[in-house]
Parts: sequence; structure tokens; C-alpha cells
Amino acid sequence: MNKQFRKNKKWLLSGLLSASLLLAPQAAKSQTSQPGTGEFRRIEQPVVLKVGVAAAGLGLIGLELWWFLLSKTKAQAATASEGVQSVDITVDGGYTPDQIVVRAGQLVKLNFLRKDPSSCLEQIVLPDFNKAIDLPLNQKATVEVLPEKAGSYTFHCGMNMFRGTMTAEEATSQAREAT
Repeated sequence: MNKQFRKNKKWLLSGLLSASLLLAPQAAKSQTSQPGTGEFRRIEQPVVLKVGVAAAGLGLIGLELWWFLLSKTKAQAATASEGVQSVDITVDGGYTPDQIVVRAGQLVKLNFLRKDPSSCLEQIVLPDFNKAIDLPLNQKATVEVLPEKAGSYTFHCGMNMFRGTMTAEEATSQAREAT
């Protein structure tokens, strides 16, 4: 008798669930007070509000374009001492400076000081030199690289979200710029 009751209970519950799923949309339709026309109702808004929202949207678009395309930081040249070039880079919401100019064929020490506690900036990756190092918080970490040829070499965080560029130039072109 107990097995029979369980079997009937399952069928009864599944039947009630099916009926409620089939009847619920009909009940919702009958509760609407206005007949459906199939068209959207126009919502009137003040013209000042429309103009304000449009101006704010255009302003934000302009700010994003300026931020990502037009705001370029100036490149910083490495300082040379005893045949070794050195650059101090602050890691705080990105890299400052994020564009570095060095001489090709001369050893470069990149001194990173990480002030940002975000996990994205815990590591610096220099793919052109096959190097990746961890950056401890509030401590200087140094990476030594040798750009053998003139060209651009990138560095980025472990998640490839923050980037910087080291541009190696021939010694003659930097000497001309200095004079």
C-alpha cells in the first residue's frame, strides 16, 4: 500500500505542476487592465533631459577617445653610468614612465618599484627577452636586459593589461638628439 501511495503522489504532484505551468500565462494575461495593442506606448520626456543625456554621452565618448588615443606620455631616456643604462619605473596603476628610450647594444637596468597592491601588477613580463619577474610590494626589483638591435621592445603585467615600451635606438641617433 505504501508503494502505491508514493507512486500516486508522484503522479499527482507532476500533474499539478504541469497544470500550473500551463495555466499561469493565462492567469497573467487576464490580470492586465488594458487590452494589448501590440504597440509600445510613447513616454514623454522633457527636451532638456534628452539634450542633457545626449551631451553627457558624447562627453564620455570624447573623454574615452582622448584617454586611449590622444593622451601620450612623453618617453624618458635612460641614464647611463659606466656603460650601463638605468631607468626607474614606478608601478602604480600602470607604469610611469611607460615609454623608455635606450641605446641599442648596451646593458639596461629596469628598476621597478611597485606601489599598487593589485594582483595584476605583481609580475612584469618582457617577452622579447624571455624574462618574467615578480614585483614585491614597496620594494625595488631590477631586471637587466640587453637590446642588441634597434627597435621597440614591450613589457607588460602578468595579465597583459598594463603595457610599456622600451625603444632601443642606435647610438648615433641619440647623440644627434642630445646636441
